[in-house]
Amino acid sequence: MAWHFGGKKKDMPDGLWIRCDECGKTVYKKDVESSLRVCPECGFHFSLDSAQRIAITLDPASFSELFADLAPQDPLGFVDREPYTDRLKRYADSTGLKDAMVVGTGAIQGWKVAFGTMDTRFMMGSLGSVMGEKIYRLAEVAANQRVPLILVCGSGGARMQEGVVSLMQMVKTSAAIALCQEAGVGSISLLTNPTTGGTTASFATEADVIIAEPGALIGFTGPRVIEETIKQKLPEGFQKSEFLLEHGLVDMIVPRSEIRQVLGELVQYLRAEDAPPRSEKAQDGEGEKSGPAEVIGSPDKTPGDNSEEHKNQEGGAETSA
Repeated sequence: MAWHFGGKKKDMPDGLWIRCDECGKTVYKKDVESSLRVCPECGFHFSLDSAQRIAITLDPASFSELFADLAPQDPLGFVDREPYTDRLKRYADSTGLKDAMVVGTGAIQGWKVAFGTMDTRFMMGSLGSVMGEKIYRLAEVAANQRVPLILVCGSGGARMQEGVVSLMQMVKTSAAIALCQEAGVGSISLLTNPTTGGTTASFATEADVIIAEPGALIGFTGPRVIEETIKQKLPEGFQKSEFLLEHGLVDMIVPRSEIRQVLGELVQYLRAEDAPPRSEKAQDGEGEKSGPAEVIGSPDKTPGDNSEEHKNQEGGAETSA
C-alpha cells in the first residue's frame, strides 16, 4: 500500500492493521496479537487456531498430540459445490491439519490434563466422525490416567457432508463425557465464539464445569433463523455468553488472559483422589496469566500455521437441523 501526502511517496506494508468484527474499529495488529488476539478497543476475542490455543493454555512444551493419524472418510460420496474429498484436501492443504480437532495430553501449572481443542479454520470446526472419535478416545485417556478432560469448543455444528454419521457423534461425544463422570474424573468445556449446532447440543454443554469467553455466540440455531421462525424479536444479547451466564447455562465467563490461571485452579479442585502428582516442572508462580503472547502471529507455530485471517466459513456446518 502506498501513501502520498503531497511529498515523498512512502510504502506502507500490508497486514499492519486489522478490523474488529465487534466494534468495527481498525486496530494495530501487533496490539491485538500482544493481547492474545483480543481487541484493545472493545475486548472482543478474535478466534485462535489450535496451535495458538495450546500455547496460551498449557504449560510450555508440555503438549503431546494423540491420534494425529485419524483422517475423515467420505462414506456417502457427498458432492455439493465440490466433492467432499476435494474439500477435505483443500482444507488440509491450507491448515496443515487432517481434521478440525487436535487432542493430546499436557499440563496446566504442573497438573496433567487430557486436552482437546477445535480449529475453526478447518470447515468451521464442524463435528464429524474424526472429531467424535478423537473426543471419545481422549476421554478414555482421561479416565485411564485419572486426569481431568478439557475441551475447547468453537464450531458451526455437525458436518453436513457426513450426514447421519455426523449426527451420531453427538451421542458418542455425550458418552465420552459420561465415561469421565462414571470414572470419577472431572471434565471442563471452554466455549468460544462461535459454539453452535450439534456441538452445543452435546458434549459442549455437558461437562462438569462450563466456561465461556466474553461475548461468545453460543446456541443451537442462529438468532436470525430463530427470529424468522417464531416471528418475534429476541432479547438483546440473546445467545451471548453473558446472557447464558445470567440464565444458568454457563458457569463462568473468563477473559482469555486469565484462562490458564482459572483452569489451573479448577484442575486442582476436580482432580481425582488417585490422580498423578503435580509435575516438578510446575511453572513458577501459579497465578501467572495466560501466555505466551509472542506465539500469536508467529510464523513458526504448529500445527497448521495460516497467516491469513480465516474468513471462509462455507459448507462445513449445519444451519438449523
